[in-house]
Amino acid sequence: MVTSRTHAITLIPGDGIGPEVSAAVVRIVEAAGAATEVGFEWHRFAAGAEAFERFGEYIPQALYRSIEENKVALKGPVTTPVGGGFSSINVTLRQKFELFANFRPVKNLPGLKTRYPGIDLVIVRENTEDLYAGLEHEIVPGVVQSLKIITEKASTRIAEFAFAYARKHGRKKIHAIHKANIMKLSDGLFLRCCRGVAVTYPEVTYAEHIVDNTCMQLVMNPYQYDILLTENLYGDILSDLCSAFVGGLGLVPGANLGTECAIFEAVHGSAPDIAGKDLANPTALLQSAVLMLHHIQEKETAERIQAALEKVYEDGKVLTKDVGGTSGTTAFGDAVIAAMESV
Repeated sequence: MVTSRTHAITLIPGDGIGPEVSAAVVRIVEAAGAATEVGFEWHRFAAGAEAFERFGEYIPQALYRSIEENKVALKGPVTTPVGGGFSSINVTLRQKFELFANFRPVKNLPGLKTRYPGIDLVIVRENTEDLYAGLEHEIVPGVVQSLKIITEKASTRIAEFAFAYARKHGRKKIHAIHKANIMKLSDGLFLRCCRGVAVTYPEVTYAEHIVDNTCMQLVMNPYQYDILLTENLYGDILSDLCSAFVGGLGLVPGANLGTECAIFEAVHGSAPDIAGKDLANPTALLQSAVLMLHHIQEKETAERIQAALEKVYEDGKVLTKDVGGTSGTTAFGDAVIAAMESV
């Protein structure tokens, strides 16, 4: 393959269905790169339980170094133990590289029928603090305290990111999501920072909604929202809720963005019950790879993949079971690659 440039990408396939969807996405990205004369050098690393078994570390030092050097990573799902075990790999990586902005666009794919057609909204979530700071301790037996950390620096930074994105991409409205009626100091600080940024972007309409009311409003009429600007926990919950509008977590992409590095990941779980059965849908990770390609300024390659993906969904002939089809992971990847020839 003749390439005009080559990108080094840190690849974390993950566990469960991670290796399968990652393999499909790598094949598709490389096929698109071949057509646009772009090459990719994949630096593969294990993380989580597999890494601990092999190297004695949940996140090997070599993985940290690879992300520091390459500045960009693509990550499949990694299982996080519930109620014990090691800390979330996702949260650890976000904090390590100060990936302060979690960016999750939610948009319908053509041909896929859902209860809410025409959805096009974006969730911008602060990614480094809040309850996800992981500051917990047992005060006395049977009493545990978790500390919610909200800072002016992080709140202002994520608000600046959201408003700058809105200006650049022609988005018209931002809602800051909060619970300041109860958490008057922490969420109150978040809102003051959002308001301070909002006044410098007069072309963007700014509003505030309480998080529980937002859940109701989303279910009743999601079209009233454009960008949701949130703290860490609220954004995590609302992004999963919003994914249901377009078909579920198996379809929506995610990006973790900082000033130096970026990690692009599927936001769904590792689905160990279907691992190794060629059943998983690689769409979420593939759309995350499209975000990654835009990030590294490979617009033509990104648009080629997105157009092919949308053609496969519009045709509806080769889809995985989670979206009403009968095909497997490999066949779906083959279909996307084949569709590139006609887009």
